[in-house]
Amino acid sequence: MSTLEGSCHCGAVSFSVESHGRAPYMKCYCSICRKTAGSTGPAINLGGDAATLKVEGAEHLRIYQAIINGETSPAERRFCKHCGTHLWVYDPRWPELVHPFAGVIDSDLPKPPETVHIMLNSAPTWVDVPAADAKNLHFAEYPELSIEDWHRQHGMWGS
Repeated sequence: MSTLEGSCHCGAVSFSVESHGRAPYMKCYCSICRKTAGSTGPAINLGGDAATLKVEGAEHLRIYQAIINGETSPAERRFCKHCGTHLWVYDPRWPELVHPFAGVIDSDLPKPPETVHIMLNSAPTWVDVPAADAKNLHFAEYPELSIEDWHRQHGMWGS
């Protein structure tokens, strides 16, 4: 397991979490990821052990829960109330996991051998998604492989 360290832009919140799978390989193009990040491109979630999450500046955190098809999602996006940086997602349906956003990680991350582009049904037409090939896999929604499964398949679990 490796320690991921991250922080918000203004420095009010910093955190660490242990991770078996820290390659930033999956890019999500859903409207929630794009709009909460204020980005033209996708968000990249990593996997972490929720029991190891340590936060400094927790009093500066706020939670956003998206509305999906008229229902409030149980997934909680933690962000800094000062600068708006989205830091991680926690979902009580999988209480053992926390998913930090790769863009806020200050630790070195390994370069993935391929990129998995997900939720392409939600990508706006003006977003430039690399063409599908052996290094850029495309999925209309979610792939079958979990973050753990992908890392194990590529010999990167635990690294």
